Amino acid sequence: MLTLDGTQLNLADVADGARRRLDPVHWDFFAGGAGDERTLRANEDAFTRRWILPRILRGTRDRDLRISLLGSRVSMPVLIAPTAFHRLAHPEGEVATARAAADADTIMVVSMAATRPVEEIAAVGGPLWFQLYPQSDLAFTAALVRRAEAAGCRALVVTVDSPVFGRRERDLRHRFVDLPPGLVCENMRDPSGRIRDIEMDAGLDWGRIGRLRDLTTLPILLKGILHPADARLAVAHGIDGVLVSNHGGRQLDAAVATLDALPGIVAAVEGRLPVLLDGGIRRGTDILVALALGATAVLIGRPVLWGLAVGGTDGVRHVLDLLHADLDRAMALAGAAVPGDLTGDLVTTAAPG
Repeated sequence: MLTLDGTQLNLADVADGARRRLDPVHWDFFAGGAGDERTLRANEDAFTRRWILPRILRGTRDRDLRISLLGSRVSMPVLIAPTAFHRLAHPEGEVATARAAADADTIMVVSMAATRPVEEIAAVGGPLWFQLYPQSDLAFTAALVRRAEAAGCRALVVTVDSPVFGRRERDLRHRFVDLPPGLVCENMRDPSGRIRDIEMDAGLDWGRIGRLRDLTTLPILLKGILHPADARLAVAHGIDGVLVSNHGGRQLDAAVATLDALPGIVAAVEGRLPVLLDGGIRRGTDILVALALGATAVLIGRPVLWGLAVGGTDGVRHVLDLLHADLDRAMALAGAAVPGDLTGDLVTTAAPG
C-alpha cells in the first residue's frame, strides 16, 4: 500500500512505484502507445514548449478551483479519463478508482472495457460518466446506454477515434492479446451473460451519432476530436461537449499532440460547448496551461493507473491530491484565483532568455 513518507512527491515518483509493482507485461500495456510512440511522447513534450507569463499583485489569497460541468459541481477541473482493465493494476479495480474520485469530489469516466460492472462502480456513490464505443449491433448499443442510465451515469463519452484498433507493438511483443483468466470486460455482458468482444466499427458516422442522440437524454461528448472541422460538425449536430484526445497515443501514431490541437478546437466551437483535453498531463502547471489555452477541464489516464497500482484507492487519491495542490500553487503564482482567471495571455511559446 501507499505510504506517504515523502518519497512520492510527484507523478513521476508514483509511476516509478507502479513500474516496480506491476507485471512488466501489464506495465507495458498501460504505458505503451501505437507504432513508434511518437504521439505518446508528443503529448508530454507539447507542455515543455509552453511557458507561463505570470501576473502579479492580483490578490489571489482566496482561491477556488471548483467548476461546474454539464450539471455537476466538481472540486477542480481535473476528471478521471476512461482507461481499461483496472483490475490488472489492483484487485478492486475500477471500484477503488471510483472511491478515490468520489472522495476527491470529481468525475470518473467509466470505461466500456472496465473489469468491474458499471453497477458496482456506481454503488460507490460518486458522479460518473460512461464511455461508449458504439457497436454495429444497434440493439446491444441501446442496451448499454440504458444500463449506464440505470446505474446513474450523468453523461456519455463516445469514443470516435477508433474505426480500427491501433497497432501497439509492446503488446504484440508480449503476445498480450487478451485478459488473464478470471478477468473480463464486465460491461460487455449481454442479457444471456455472454461476454462480447468490443468492436471497433469503421462504419461509424455522424448518422449513427444522431441515432445515439435519439436513444438518450444524457449529455453526449465526443472523445477523439483533433481537427477543427470536426469540432464545428459536433456543434452543428447538437453535441454537448468535445474531448480533445488522441487516445493517449494508442491509436494513430504521428497524430498531433492534444495541446497543439486545443487552440484550433477552442476557436472552432466559439464557446458554444465545453472543450476538454486529455493526454500528457503530469503537473499542475500543465493543467494551468491547458485551461489558459481554452480547455474547460482536463482528464488524466495513466497517472490514475499508476496510483491504483501503488496503493488502490489511497494511491489514486494521492494522485488527485498532488494535482489539486500543484494546480492551486501554480494558479497563485501565476496570478489567478479561479480557473476563469486563466487566459491565453498567460502562456507563451517563447523560451525565457
